[in-house]
Amino acid sequence: MIQFSYTIRDELGIHARPAGQLAKVAKSFEPTVVSITKEGKTVKASQLMKLMGLAIKKGHEITITVEGEREEEAAAAMKKFLEENL
Repeated sequence: MIQFSYTIRDELGIHARPAGQLAKVAKSFEPTVVSITKEGKTVKASQLMKLMGLAIKKGHEITITVEGEREEEAAAAMKKFLEENL
């Protein structure tokens, strides 16, 4: 299991477009599971509607947890996506 935290810098937070892109990145590593936790609530990053339900805004700290066969590769891709887009 790999876990890291990230603070959202984008003015709009995780809104529809980046949430869809984030879910797509997470899905590309299945069956490796990528989860996002905000304030104690955890959802799979590949589930777009649940991800949107976290209402992640600028300044919120999220924790990304990656578990599975390709966890190192998936964690690196998630980190890169967050840094470049959010």
